[in-house]
Amino acid sequence: MECIVLAGGPGTRLRGVIGETPKCMALVAGKPFLHHLFDYLEAQACTKAILSLGYKHELVEAWLEKADWNFEIETVVETEALGTGGGIQLALTKASAANVFVINGDTLFCADLAAMALFHAAKNSGTTLALKNLQQFDRYGVVCCAEDGSILSFEEKKPVADGLINGGIYLLNKAFFEQKRLPQRHSFEKDYLEAFVAEQQFYGYRSSAYFIDIGIPADYEQAQKDLAG
Repeated sequence: MECIVLAGGPGTRLRGVIGETPKCMALVAGKPFLHHLFDYLEAQACTKAILSLGYKHELVEAWLEKADWNFEIETVVETEALGTGGGIQLALTKASAANVFVINGDTLFCADLAAMALFHAAKNSGTTLALKNLQQFDRYGVVCCAEDGSILSFEEKKPVADGLINGGIYLLNKAFFEQKRLPQRHSFEKDYLEAFVAEQQFYGYRSSAYFIDIGIPADYEQAQKDLAG
């Protein structure tokens, strides 16, 4: 099980809380958020993590030198901002598996990756998204699915009483993604997911597992409580 971790973001919205620290290294319950992500990946039997780095990558790399995890770790570094899609393309150069997980470095969604992989294979999916059901939110767009799990559309952010959101975990069929021949710099969400959703090759795997996105101060503070101990 190979996993790309998108960990190049500066954490602009958290600047007043974490200063100049890269978002993935923001301390949560006394440890870098990346530590909690790695705990999760280890529990999921990840065999290789490929970190896509950018902003202050040297701080992440220094931490990795002292880390001891039960999986292989490699890094790629963007010399210029490539967008989420470009970061994934760069990291895929280090991947050997036909299907590769991609995980947002500022989100912990404890979905069962083995079960997600079985779902992905059963659907012969081009890309599978882990989806989380939430109530009363306006921070995320809604993912609309058919009964068979195929994704029909992505709706813009707006106040929603109940809906499925993109939980920040993807399982990519590497060949399907690469045949789209996207530019070096692009948004994975806009230029890949939204651009090709009409092909109905994307599927949503629903999970009720724990979910936290530390991208804003309120949820960053919530993570301090949730992940303590």
